[in-house]
Amino acid sequence: MIDLKGRTAVVFGLANKRSIAWAIVQSLADAGARIAVCYQNERLRPEAEDLAKELPDAAIYQCDVQNEEEIDAVFARLKDRYGKLHTLVHSIAFAPPEALNNEFLDTSREAFRVAQEVSVYSLIALSRAAAPLMTEGGSILTLTYYGAEKVVPRYNVMGVAKAALEATVRYLASDLGPKKIRVNAISAGPIKTLAARGIGGLSDMLRLHAERSPLKRNVERSEVGGAALFLASDLAAGITGEVLYVDCGYNIMGF
Repeated sequence: MIDLKGRTAVVFGLANKRSIAWAIVQSLADAGARIAVCYQNERLRPEAEDLAKELPDAAIYQCDVQNEEEIDAVFARLKDRYGKLHTLVHSIAFAPPEALNNEFLDTSREAFRVAQEVSVYSLIALSRAAAPLMTEGGSILTLTYYGAEKVVPRYNVMGVAKAALEATVRYLASDLGPKKIRVNAISAGPIKTLAARGIGGLSDMLRLHAERSPLKRNVERSEVGGAALFLASDLAAGITGEVLYVDCGYNIMGF
C-alpha cells in the first residue's frame, strides 16, 4: 500500500466531482497526503468548498493560471502553510468553443493563443513556482490525451495543445531532474467530464474506444487516480519525462 503521510500535494483544475482532478485528489488523500485545491474563479468556489469538506484539513485557493500575480500569491500562501510541497497536479485545459466546433483549418489566432496559454504555458508557470518548495524533490503531473499523437475528429486545436504539453513535460523533466523533481503526464482515455462535454462527438468517442480497446471498455476516473498516486509515490522514483497511458490499451491498436 502506498503511504504519502507527511507529504503535501497541490491540485490545480478541480471543477466538480466528475472531474479527473477529483479522482486524483481522492487517491492522494486516501494515501495520507495533505491536499491543497486550487480553483479558477469565484464561480467555482462553492463547488471547491463543498469538495474540500470531504477531505481532512484541506485548503482551497483561487488561482487563475493566466494571472502571474495570483500564481505568486497562491504559492506564497502554500509556503506559509506547509513549508514544502511534494506533488503538483496540473489538470487544466481550455480552448474557445468555436475552435472545437469548426474545422481545424479555421482556428483563429486568438483561439490558438488561448489554448496554448491556458493548457500548456500554465504547466511551465506552475512548475516554476512550485520548484523552490520541492526541497526534498517531488512529482509534477499533468493530463494529456491521445489526440496529441493522432487526429481525433473535432479535438482540433486541443490536439495541438496536448502535443505541446507533452513536449513541455520532457523539457521540464530535463530542467528539474537535477533537483530530484520528476515531471510526467497521464494520457487518459475519454471520460465524461465537464471539459469533455465541450468536444463534439463525445458519445461516439466513448463508444468507439470501448469497442476497439483491448479491454473492451472505457477507463474509470479511479483508474486515472490510481496512476497518479503511483507517479506521485516513490515507486515511480526512476520515471520522468514520460507519458503513461491509462486508456484500456486503446493507444496500441492500429484499427
